[in-house]
Amino acid sequence: MTIPTAETLFSLAGIEEHRQDRTRRIATVLGNRMEASAEYDEALMYAVAHHLLEGAEQAARNQDAGSLAWYRQSEAADLHDLTTDTEVGRCLIVQPERAELLQSPLSETAYYLLRPDSARASDATLELVTKAIASATSHGFGPLLKQHSRVICLLDKRKLDETLHSWSLTRLPGTVFTDYTKYPEVLAGDLIHEAGHNCLNNALAARRVKLPADVTFFSPWRGTSRPVFGFLHACWAFALTTLYAQKAQLSAGAQAADFLAAYFSRQQGQLMAASGSLTVALPFLADREIREHIGVAVSTAVAAASVRS
Repeated sequence: MTIPTAETLFSLAGIEEHRQDRTRRIATVLGNRMEASAEYDEALMYAVAHHLLEGAEQAARNQDAGSLAWYRQSEAADLHDLTTDTEVGRCLIVQPERAELLQSPLSETAYYLLRPDSARASDATLELVTKAIASATSHGFGPLLKQHSRVICLLDKRKLDETLHSWSLTRLPGTVFTDYTKYPEVLAGDLIHEAGHNCLNNALAARRVKLPADVTFFSPWRGTSRPVFGFLHACWAFALTTLYAQKAQLSAGAQAADFLAAYFSRQQGQLMAASGSLTVALPFLADREIREHIGVAVSTAVAAASVRS
């Protein structure tokens, strides 16, 4: 089976048009130009546009005229110093301090918005991200990151035996927040995971799919019941990272390979545990094509063979 990626999910009818329309609407609200170019493609513009919109809303609520003017006047080209070339195009990469993270009605989870004093990540970090994206691309996940992981906010540097936190927000599509280690293959897995969430959110919004809030399924990842929306998201995103881990461990260094092998085994077991519930949960997703993508991703990951003894 072919690994399901954003390339096929993003190509479903109506999704590209949805993204283009959203970017145009944001540009109209802000009164600036958000036109794609060879250097700043539509996926990057789409991600940046949402940062500018959220920033403008916050500045207006805070009566911060200076910040509001910056958010309304800025375009992707004005953020050039924050970007770096990667195998999936220019990515905007920042490394905010934990104290700079925000919490607001936008999300119960902390997040970061691009702002006038945002600084580019360190050269060492940029090299790490570039290698991580190259690893993901070499194993078939380039289209996923190209469309859904173009603004990358790196947080705390950790060791392999420490918990790595990563997340994404529905109102900041194309942005990934993640801790990281010194191993690019491990970072690639987190970028793929969160890009998978962004990808599915985009598809559900574009196809106007509604899921019941009062229907829940047990999530082996959380150890508790979750609404069908969160359960399907987990199945999709963990299936993608399981498939990546299976392949990447072959080319990674010894320590990263051991980590990825253990991750593959653990997540494959979780997906197997979720498979019975997934069969019941998928019919709640009315869109047949998206439903099939999730089902194929999970079945492929469950059937994947271990590549290390």
